[in-house]
Amino acid sequence: MNRIVGLSACIALAACAPPGEVPKAPAAAPTPPARVGAPAVKLYAMDCGHLDFADVDPFADDHSMKGVARAFVDPCYLIRHPNGDLLWDSGVPEAIADMPDGLTPKDFPVHITVPKKLTAQLADIGLAPADVEYLSFSHMHFDHTGNANRFAGATWIVDADERAAMFSDSARKGEDFAAYAALEQAKIELIEGDAHRDVFGDGSVVIFQAPGHTPGHTVLLVKTIHGGNVLLSGDMWHLAESREKRLVPAFNTDRDATLASMDKVEALARQHDARIIRQHVPEDFASLPAFPTPLE
Repeated sequence: MNRIVGLSACIALAACAPPGEVPKAPAAAPTPPARVGAPAVKLYAMDCGHLDFADVDPFADDHSMKGVARAFVDPCYLIRHPNGDLLWDSGVPEAIADMPDGLTPKDFPVHITVPKKLTAQLADIGLAPADVEYLSFSHMHFDHTGNANRFAGATWIVDADERAAMFSDSARKGEDFAAYAALEQAKIELIEGDAHRDVFGDGSVVIFQAPGHTPGHTVLLVKTIHGGNVLLSGDMWHLAESREKRLVPAFNTDRDATLASMDKVEALARQHDARIIRQHVPEDFASLPAFPTPLE
């Protein structure tokens, strides 16, 4: 179980397609009415990694998924606002793209590939890492912070409990630490107590606390004019079944907090009329416009 909390098993991802099968995108939802007077926010969904798991048993502490193999997706999201850009999650290390056969970590049944580097995708829309003003992660795990050091010049928005966990003595000894170590010197904006963070001050891009998976796990609400509102739920639900069945991973830091956060995120979705994107579920990722086309 310790290996699960290390480099690979904390690659919290999900899918419901059988191994090797590409999930079909769901039918397009009706176009929501435009939000009059709202800022012109664009949400870019980038493919930052694929992971094939031989057994997703760790993602349900009731062992209901034991022996089930899944193919997972690992997105990164760029939110472009008139007042700046926010990178939300940074995927697995893009250096894996240079490995002809991908990466299969020792002692864990997962195979990782990166189809195209994050920096190359940003370049496709005319951006370099130094151009990104804000950086934030749903949480500290390897598949979300794998390219963090490349954005150490950005203002890092982070839950205070999560930052403390990321730079604890135990975290510094872990395999994941090197990928985000440069953030220790980054300019930060801490989210403290039970507060949320309105990134641009107009309600269009808001970070909400949803702890339990990790001490300071967060989710992101993004409101677009024509594409409607979406709630990027991080690792609130890893598998396609997790939301309906309220499955809790065996390696979460707090089971009760996880369940409470599930309720909170569902309530936020209702309050803001937002569709939930289960971040690592391929059909949810496929429901967003294919990069470089944004949801706007």
